[in-house]
Amino acid sequence: MSRYGEFPAVRPRRLRATAAMRRMVAEHRPHPAELILPAFVREGISEPVPVSSMPGVVQHTVDTLRAAAVEAARAGVGGIMLFGVPEVKDAVGCAGTDPDGILQVALRAVRAEVGDDLVVMSDLCLDESTDHGHCGVLDERGGVDNDATLERYAEMAVVQAEAGAHVLGPSGMMDGQIGRVRQALDAAGHSDVALLAYTAKYASAFYGPFREAVNSQLKGDRKTYQQDPPNAREALRELALDVAEGADMVMVKPGLPYLDVLRRIADEAPVPVAAYQISGEYAMVEAAAEKGWIDRERAIDETLMSFRRAGADLVLTYWATEAARRMTRG
Repeated sequence: MSRYGEFPAVRPRRLRATAAMRRMVAEHRPHPAELILPAFVREGISEPVPVSSMPGVVQHTVDTLRAAAVEAARAGVGGIMLFGVPEVKDAVGCAGTDPDGILQVALRAVRAEVGDDLVVMSDLCLDESTDHGHCGVLDERGGVDNDATLERYAEMAVVQAEAGAHVLGPSGMMDGQIGRVRQALDAAGHSDVALLAYTAKYASAFYGPFREAVNSQLKGDRKTYQQDPPNAREALRELALDVAEGADMVMVKPGLPYLDVLRRIADEAPVPVAAYQISGEYAMVEAAAEKGWIDRERAIDETLMSFRRAGADLVLTYWATEAARRMTRG
């Protein structure tokens, strides 16, 4: 270390001197095509319903969802992930396997609107359709029956593929879900439909606003099937299983609290890696910005950069369209 008055030969600040210099030597350059927009579509509404805990996010009608998909495509966003909110929920999530269920209707509508210009993705889980809010079928003791749930996922996969999804996202954290869904898709002639595995999905406190967005009926928690927050090595075990079962892409969810896990997954995965910037992460930034405590746009861009820096190839974020426009202007 030099003493005061002795000039250092090495000056890293030279590469930070101007905006043009910083831009030229930037190690990571996020691109709109890496972003995926999660979107909610609700049955039985005539106009969008704001999600109070997620300012700027709505439960779409089918028509406004079509418009949002077109807007995302024009901004250069890579994909859109759809979540359906049915009017009627039951113990086994029948709306999820009904060809005329809201999610399948929305998939057909979005594909008709954007074709292959946007990668159309679909959440493959039962929690939006069940009256108990769990991600699977319950057994006689009230626990989630893993293998019975896999059969429901297989049915869902086929109807979602037939509705036009390019990619399915099995998100329930059931053991064997990727293999069973892949088997069902291939048997039904949908071998071209890709699978985005929710490989490391943690039992997190940050899902609260999402549960409002899907009108969740959940009682209790999902700790018996989602990953336990203290565990990181376990995520690598899940990664190995998902890849062996046929996952085309893998994901870490939530994003910011699990950047260490994201880095480990990215270092090991032989397939593209996604991070999901979830509802609670979104809500925190929006709430702090509304209070004037942080610079909203800079905070958004910094969080997105953190995922890319930690190794994500793709980022699911509710700011996808907005951020894509800013990247393009950049």
